[in-house]
Amino acid sequence: MWSKIQQRRRISVPALSESSFLRYITFSVLYIAQGIPEGILYYAIPAWLAINGKNPAEIGSYVAVIALPWSFKIVNAPIMDRFTYLPMGRRRPWVLFGQFGLMASFLSMSLITNPLDNLLWLMILGFVVNFFGVSQDIAVDGMAIDILPVDQQARANGLMWGSKTAGISISVALGSWILNSYGYFYAISSFSLIVLLIMIFPLILRERPGEKLLPWMRGVASDTAAHLQLHSWKLIAKSLFKVFFLPVSFIMGVGVFSQSIGKGLIDTLLPIFTVQELGWPDTQYSQIFATANLISGIAGMFIGGALVDFFGKVRMISIYLTILIILTALMSFFSNLWANESFVIGFIIIFYIFITFNTIAIFATAMRLCWKRVAATQFTLYMAISNLGLAVGAGIIGPLNEIFDWKYIILTYVVFALVMLVALRFIHFENHQKGIDVLEDQYVESED
Repeated sequence: MWSKIQQRRRISVPALSESSFLRYITFSVLYIAQGIPEGILYYAIPAWLAINGKNPAEIGSYVAVIALPWSFKIVNAPIMDRFTYLPMGRRRPWVLFGQFGLMASFLSMSLITNPLDNLLWLMILGFVVNFFGVSQDIAVDGMAIDILPVDQQARANGLMWGSKTAGISISVALGSWILNSYGYFYAISSFSLIVLLIMIFPLILRERPGEKLLPWMRGVASDTAAHLQLHSWKLIAKSLFKVFFLPVSFIMGVGVFSQSIGKGLIDTLLPIFTVQELGWPDTQYSQIFATANLISGIAGMFIGGALVDFFGKVRMISIYLTILIILTALMSFFSNLWANESFVIGFIIIFYIFITFNTIAIFATAMRLCWKRVAATQFTLYMAISNLGLAVGAGIIGPLNEIFDWKYIILTYVVFALVMLVALRFIHFENHQKGIDVLEDQYVESED
């Protein structure tokens, strides 16, 4: 009897580094936890405010304030590379910090009385929710880079991206219904409980074997995590500079920036084009976009990542970009078919399916290029470059509209996609890894 009890005590859940199944599940549900508040805060609440008579300036101010934390990702990431509690894992303490804060702040939002008359508190707590959402996002990405084998990165990115899309879509649809049927408190608190349940995963799963689950439990820091950890801001800054300006890494940054300008251009163009040029109601575009987003997310989850794993990252990005170039060229050249709604709807859905597949492949490539010592900061830098490109793409719509017709503005996407396509010719993982190995050797020698 005693031996059986002892045996049971020795049985423990595998660490994330030991189980691909647990990695896929955990990263997926953690991305669902990101998608839920994003769907409520960015889509359901603004629509609810509009229905209840709030003007565009008030709604715009709310969205602008809550979105601010995402602009500071590049500040948060080095902090996570610099500080951690290694006995609980290199990234897991930050995942727990972000997830707990996300749940607590989201739940706190449900306590706002008369939210329609308290937009200031809605903005403040929405800002706080997104601060913790950003923290969780950076920590999860850093953990994924640290413990995912290279051949699983694309599939994991597909599952993560699709899970976040599902979280956004479900929370928008269900959250809007609860908001209008039962009220603000029940909508926010019910989804907060889902985020709370998701916290079980990082609570019970170690990052690597032998680590502590909680600070007061037994466990020790992993040798791997201890070896990767940097202990000074100077080292982080120096290491980031060196790895980012390796030729392959820098070229990837240029390609990501250009491709994101193209995506930002189309993202901003489509609602204006369909409403002003084609005369669609704004609700029609919103419904079609939501449908395209959901289809692309689910397809990315089950197909996009698997294709990249099977055929290779660079090859699949090249294929996806080629398809997107042909697709936008056809949309531009066949302007006589714009009056056919099925043609335009087909373009929107197919475009977002392949832009999602392309994004998954680009994220997996960016992960592959990261030096694990500064992975959170380097990956966040790629994302910051991407976000900057999206903003530039949105910003050039006005000047382009003053010079060109719609068909030429649509065709402009091809130029930015071609830059990324050319950049891919110089993305060689083996050469980049040799560069990282040299940096690693230099770091070890300097430590000795």
